[in-house]
Amino acid sequence: MPQNVTIRLSPNEAANEKILIKRLADAAKTKPENINAYQIVRRSLDARSRNIVNQLQANVFIGEDFYDAFKFSPNLQNVANAQEVYIAGAGPAGLFAALELIEQGLKPIILERGKNVRDRRRDLAAMNKEGKVNPESNYCYGEGGAGTYSDGKLYTRSTKRGNILKSLQWFVYFGATERILQEAHPHIGTNKLPGIIANMREAIIECGGEVLFDTKLTDIILEGNTIKGIETNYDTIIKTKSLILATGHSARDIFRLLDKKKILIEAKSFALGVRIEHQQELIDASQYHCPIGTKRNEFLPPASYSLVSQEAGRGVFSFCMCPGGIIAPASTDEGELVVNGWSPSKRDGQFANSGMVVTVDETDFAKYGFTGPLAGMQFQQMVEQKAWKVGGGSLKAPAQRMTDFVSSKLSTTLNDCSYLPGLTSGLLSDVLPIEVYLSLQRGFQSFGRKMPGYYTEYANVVATESRTSSPVRIPRNKETLEHIQIAGLYPCAEGAGYAGGIISAAMDGSKVAIAVKNFMYK
Repeated sequence: MPQNVTIRLSPNEAANEKILIKRLADAAKTKPENINAYQIVRRSLDARSRNIVNQLQANVFIGEDFYDAFKFSPNLQNVANAQEVYIAGAGPAGLFAALELIEQGLKPIILERGKNVRDRRRDLAAMNKEGKVNPESNYCYGEGGAGTYSDGKLYTRSTKRGNILKSLQWFVYFGATERILQEAHPHIGTNKLPGIIANMREAIIECGGEVLFDTKLTDIILEGNTIKGIETNYDTIIKTKSLILATGHSARDIFRLLDKKKILIEAKSFALGVRIEHQQELIDASQYHCPIGTKRNEFLPPASYSLVSQEAGRGVFSFCMCPGGIIAPASTDEGELVVNGWSPSKRDGQFANSGMVVTVDETDFAKYGFTGPLAGMQFQQMVEQKAWKVGGGSLKAPAQRMTDFVSSKLSTTLNDCSYLPGLTSGLLSDVLPIEVYLSLQRGFQSFGRKMPGYYTEYANVVATESRTSSPVRIPRNKETLEHIQIAGLYPCAEGAGYAGGIISAAMDGSKVAIAVKNFMYK
């Protein structure tokens, strides 16, 4: 057995192989020449003080052969003639459900309303360059789901929801670097993730599964409270006794369909706010304790942050922070303005952006006249429509300098920004619910006291960050994962209110796939 040791080194030391091996040998109480091999199994960065350190956990092999702690041999078998299982949605939940079904000996058939990753790029370009929204192919809909073109963060706190390591191993199997298995906050990058997603799809097809693009779920056919089939594209009927519903947090047509058919759904709290953008060098200076204008150590990654504060009884917190990133339009319909953020794999852009949001719930929805299971969705839509109007259309986003936002003052000029469709100076008090606006005003000042340089006129506040999670929950049995009312319906991941991010959605997809197998063979 190898020795498992933990060492702490400066960034420069960690980048020097000779020093690294010497420190591993010291920790293992041996000489460097006695080490046959080593493998880093965990790495994290501690930048709380001026003496920044890398903490590494490693397996050290002394007088024995190396073995890979991350060895992964999936059972990708031929399921072309196996029993079929239909999956609505080709996001991480749908793709990982398909992979699990193949390992379980079942044939997955994925129905995806949008396009494959390659064709999807043209529609994203039209959003960024022309301000045009394709309601079926955008940053939320299409192969890989919302995560494909919105950063590729693989960190999750949902340690009890499934096998995190296996989910990460699948990504490595399909082309991600092994480093994501080691990092405390793994990240692939929007430039790398599409190719990995395409490899997943090709593997599913090679095993006999199917992935059907431009194929929209338009009805669920019931007999009593049991699924008997589904309809796609309003004209094709497919007989099936089960359906994994993995359509994502933005599939409002699915929420309306379920409500219309009196399939039980519930309004759910979610977080809503804005996206903040600073110069990356300012964030580096604050987090790495160095003067603004000086370059960070070459062995340090672009700095990130995580902030939270309680303001007037409400939590204000950062969400999906993107070092070296870009703000992107994430609307799914004309007349609505939504923004999100992403980073390339190197995170080497000029700007740093992060969502800054406040939780809203049914009490807030009711103040604006929205009640019932779709209340949160309608509240969300109201804010997005206001953002479109204040922005002036064509996906231009309303924005203020941070100091002007806090002073409730229209900005005469705005800072340079990564958001390609462009910014419009506007009062975000005309966009955000007053409770959210006031909480953010106070939160920004609190964060400025916690993090030097954060509260500044050189940051833009851009509206609106509203697709943080689903505004609807589709209830399911805790044991069987089946809908509590409809036999054969399996609500899954973010769109059903059971995940938040790529990895938690992937894990939920795998869990639901196993539940479907149990359903089919009970």
